Amino acid sequence: MAATATPALTLRQLRFSWPRQPAPCLDIAGFSVAAGERVFLHGPSGSGKSTLLALIGGVALPQQGSVEVLGQRLETLSARARDRLRADDIGFLFQQFNLLPWLSAIDNVLLPCTFSASRRQRASAAQPARAEAERLLTQLDLAPDSWHTRAGELSVGQQQRVAAARALIGGPALLIADEPTSALDAARQQIFVDLLLREAAAAGAALIFVSHDHRLARHFDRTVALADINRAASEVAA
Repeated sequence: MAATATPALTLRQLRFSWPRQPAPCLDIAGFSVAAGERVFLHGPSGSGKSTLLALIGGVALPQQGSVEVLGQRLETLSARARDRLRADDIGFLFQQFNLLPWLSAIDNVLLPCTFSASRRQRASAAQPARAEAERLLTQLDLAPDSWHTRAGELSVGQQQRVAAARALIGGPALLIADEPTSALDAARQQIFVDLLLREAAAAGAALIFVSHDHRLARHFDRTVALADINRAASEVAA
């Protein structure tokens, strides 16, 4: 019998509250994402989606329970080890982009390869890493005359595409996209989602895609409402 691949994400008896918060904002008995699975996660503003992503990325740690990412329990790792896991194996597409405004678009895309030898090696497996960055930007419909423009001088939609290319470069095992299509028109939304799914499949990466836009859910293997797995939401509602 073939060995089962390690899940991309496993949450067990997870409870988390921010300082001075009277009750947990997250209380999840169990949740998992299989290796290579594509999950559409949705919930209203304030439901804890961003907090959950912070826990998955090891930026925050639970008060109770465990967060296991790619076979590693984050709460048992040092801060340095969590940083290394993020750099090597997690591609983040942030809602606010988090680009370095003084760097060019293409240099922003290449940042993960600067901080992670693993990402750099994977990005340059078939061609130089810069050529891979150019390929991703082309696929995302960012014109070559924008590649060397400072990120701070790009439009919001252009910045979002640069952030997407940065998340994808080097084939991370887990992609986390937080409201990634909010600044794109309908045509570019479709291009973006198609590219994201195609690149995730090529890398065998799991994808957690957070969005309010339910029209996009049909592209994913599974749709999850955070309220359905978060017992804290029902406690607040009661």
